[in-house]
This record gives sequence, structure tokens and C-alpha cells, in this order.
Amino acid sequence: MQSRKQHFISGIKNGIPIGLGYLAVSFSFGILASKSGLSTVQAVLMSALNLTSAGQFASLAVITSAGSYLEMALSQLIINLRYCLMSCSLSQKIDPKAPFIHRFLVAFGNTDEVFGLSSAVEGPLSPYYSYGLIAMAFPGWTIGTLLGAIAGDILPARLLSALGVALYGMFCAIIIPPAKKDSVLRKVILLAMAASLLFSVVPILNEISSGMRVIILTVGIAALAAKLAPIREEEAA
Repeated sequence: MQSRKQHFISGIKNGIPIGLGYLAVSFSFGILASKSGLSTVQAVLMSALNLTSAGQFASLAVITSAGSYLEMALSQLIINLRYCLMSCSLSQKIDPKAPFIHRFLVAFGNTDEVFGLSSAVEGPLSPYYSYGLIAMAFPGWTIGTLLGAIAGDILPARLLSALGVALYGMFCAIIIPPAKKDSVLRKVILLAMAASLLFSVVPILNEISSGMRVIILTVGIAALAAKLAPIREEEAA
């Protein structure tokens, strides 16, 4: 049986690619946060306290549009709700005798990638393995944000605009591969793009704040997809 130290070191080794990936993505977030009017300290604090890429990018849209606290809360609840489910799933793999604080700390640092590697562990999950993953993910995300925010303060506007394209490249890299394999997902993505365009150009709809657009589109399109193309239990197994 591996010791706590061995589990932690194993998590660190497996988490190195996560940390490097987060460093690149959060650099783009730091630049965008700086362009949105956040100070370097505010941008880093946001990454350190949230550790959620989609939620943070969405929050910038709410901030720049002067959205309300209610919009911010609802958008974050909807976008990050999956982490609640992921954390509940991981809590079932941790030794029932483990103190509650372990579940709390693992849930705080739980991301899509941390969840993927943690859930793939055979047998009971040692929280120290997850701590090793988080030890790479957390600094990768916060340091990348710091570097991006600093760059946003000192680099020329033209260069920042060019670097900002990396953000859209990241989103394309996320959605294109699975969309090629899944026709339903491909249709959902196209529908989301079309709906977002309508909300941007159609009178009355374009007056809705960015935060409310995220909420309406996320809930509406997800509900429609679940209704028209539900995933059967045998397919999900």
C-alpha cells in the first residue's frame, strides 16, 4: 500500500501536464481581465479563489457590462454546477473514515482535469493523490493569470489584441474534436452560435445584459438538447 507521500508525489507527476496547460490558458485570461479593467491583484485573486476557467471568463462579461450581483451569482451557479456533481462523485471514492476536511479541500481544487484523473484511480481514492494534482493545477492557473495581467498592463494594444486570439483558439480546440465525433454535440454548438448571434443583433434581445444572455442560452439550449437527444443510461455506462 502506498504512503501518503507516494500518493502525493504520484499526483504531482500526473498533474504536470495540467499545470502547464493551465499556465497557457490562464495567461489569456489574465490579459482579458486586464483589458476588462481589473487590476493585477484582482485578477490573481479571482483565479486563486475560484479556479474555474469557464466561470471566470463568463464573470468578465458580467463585469464589463456592469451586470448585477444576481446575474453574477446565477451565471456562476449554472456554469459551475457540474463541479458540485464531480465533487460528490469523488467524495464517494474517498475512504469513509477520512476527515471531512479532505473532502472540502479536494472539492475546492476540483477541476475537469483533476476530476478526470482522480476518478480514473482504481479502488479507493487517496486525497493526497488529488492534492498532488491540485498542487500543479493551482499554481499553474494563478501564475499564468499573474503573468497575463502583467503583460496586459505593459504590452502594446496591438500585441494584446493578437494574443487575445489565443483565447478563441483554446475554445476551438475544446469543442472541435468532440464535435467531429458526435453529431448531436455538433448541432448543439451550431445552435448555440446561432442563438448567440441573434441575441447580439436582434432588437430588444441585444439589450439583454451579457450575464443574462449566458444564463438564458445555457439553460435554454441545454434543456432543449436534453429533451430532443437524451442520453440513455446504457449509453452513458
